[in-house]
Amino acid sequence: VATEITTQKAAEILGCSRPHLVKLLENGQLNFIKVGRHRRIKFEDVVHFKQKMKAEQKSRLIEMMNGDEELGVYDS
Repeated sequence: VATEITTQKAAEILGCSRPHLVKLLENGQLNFIKVGRHRRIKFEDVVHFKQKMKAEQKSRLIEMMNGDEELGVYDS
């Protein structure tokens, strides 16, 4: 059984504002269903999205560090 959560709770889990989360939902970056006028998101979808975001952040940080290393700005 999938647990569905509110946009407010999902925003808290992701560490972003509710309006930003709604933009992510409307842009199709996260799946949701509507219950009446309210949006509901599967908890596991939020967790997977957060893991994906963290992996992308880590990858970009490593790229930046490697670029700085090549320029001699960052010593490892």
